[in-house]
Amino acid sequence: VFNAKTAELLSHHQVEIQQKFPKEGWVEQDPKEILKSVHECVERTCEKLQQLNIDITNIKAIGVSNQRETTVVWDKTTGEPLYNAIVWLDLRTQSTVERLLKRIPGKNKAFFKFRTGLPLSTYFSAVKLRWLLDNVEEIRQAVDDGRAMFGTIDSWLIWSLTGGKNGGVHCTDVTNASRTMLFNIHSLEWDPELCQFFDIPMEILPKVRSSSEIYGLMVCFLKSGALTGVPISGCLGDQSAALVGQMCFQDGQAKNTYGTGCFLLCNTGQKSVFSEHGLLTTIAYKLGRDKPVCYALEGSVAIAGAVVRWLRDNLGIVKTSQEVEKLAAEVGTSYGCYFVPAFSGLYAPYWEPSARGIICGLTQFTNKNHIAFAALEAVCFQTREILDAINKDCGIPLNQLQVDGGMTNNKVLMQLQSDILCIPVVKPSMPETTALGAAMAAGAAEGVGIWSLNPGDLTAVTCERFEPQINPEESEFRYARWKKAVMKSMGWETSEAPSNGKPE
Repeated sequence: VFNAKTAELLSHHQVEIQQKFPKEGWVEQDPKEILKSVHECVERTCEKLQQLNIDITNIKAIGVSNQRETTVVWDKTTGEPLYNAIVWLDLRTQSTVERLLKRIPGKNKAFFKFRTGLPLSTYFSAVKLRWLLDNVEEIRQAVDDGRAMFGTIDSWLIWSLTGGKNGGVHCTDVTNASRTMLFNIHSLEWDPELCQFFDIPMEILPKVRSSSEIYGLMVCFLKSGALTGVPISGCLGDQSAALVGQMCFQDGQAKNTYGTGCFLLCNTGQKSVFSEHGLLTTIAYKLGRDKPVCYALEGSVAIAGAVVRWLRDNLGIVKTSQEVEKLAAEVGTSYGCYFVPAFSGLYAPYWEPSARGIICGLTQFTNKNHIAFAALEAVCFQTREILDAINKDCGIPLNQLQVDGGMTNNKVLMQLQSDILCIPVVKPSMPETTALGAAMAAGAAEGVGIWSLNPGDLTAVTCERFEPQINPEESEFRYARWKKAVMKSMGWETSEAPSNGKPE
């Protein structure tokens, strides 16, 4: 919860959501658990506000921000999900992608790029939805009976919070729609030809709205009932929300969010710029029904914070994520060890699903400290690759990088990032930028009008700056070695592998 006048964070609560990995490369979440976590977070945040003697009737609007591309299909008569949510990182659709590519002239992944801004990849919702329609009998049946609804997580939450099966609003915003591969980013409508290509029935799709307007009213579940009737009036995919929260409203302003993955977005204003260097063209925001749509170039890295989680949960070399920083700080170098965490293939700028993770340059001297350092460095190198691509596509090199997300609390990482980019890295003192962006969109909506998005009215945020501390030659040398490691990670996986997962 934020103060609309000062953008100050008043109260918050968070809950970690369980990821399920039913098979190699599969990643799922339970849509009901996601909804329950929202209920719990709202409930607890309101309790904390009351402890601060803040009257919760002062809450005037609610914004939603979500992990994009994650796909849910549910039954509108029962309100129940028909399958787990398939998470953006999931790789089960690799064979679906290959099958679809055969229907495209020259198997060109970029065939729909000028319409969608996206390459054909396992990443986007259309292929996940196609998989569900092909493989889940309950979903096929529900579509035939006219009971099925498709949405990304924002749609599932808005529908559920505005009444669900009793009149819930089935909608999404332009930023989330632009990540499905079914949406024309110029006409701002679902594209009948794309729906036909993926063979997706248009009647199951949500209505597409702007990122800042009243979608519906909260039908409340709080014990106190205090939020009943509060408008839900902001909706932005998490990366767009962070761009708004970082107030990158001008062409050429960019932010990088360090979460599970890493997402660098550069605002290109009212013109869509198409990348020659493996970046996506995406909708940055449309802050009101009558406001213009703004576009962004985006570089996506699949594994950032997830590499730290992997060191903790899979290798067990640390007990908490915070320890990785401590291990890395103790050595201050990877001692020639390079880590390419291509656990889900490589995203931008390579779009190489066959890549897999590697750790190379190991010697008898290498220990867990060096591996921890190499893992952090990997996040920085991946960001550098994207920044290089953005600089080439935009022609104006960035002179500083604005950063946010959970991993920015890691000072070793932030200093490394500045060293590897050779430009300052600027971090706002309030890291919850994604939530702030959703709150700004909600508060600025027509009919709510309690938040001004006029740059002159926005409070200057206090920031921490990290300046480069190593010489550029050393930085270039390490970056060149990293690129060599990336080349070695490619071409591991072939889809012809035996299906039981055991070598023949």
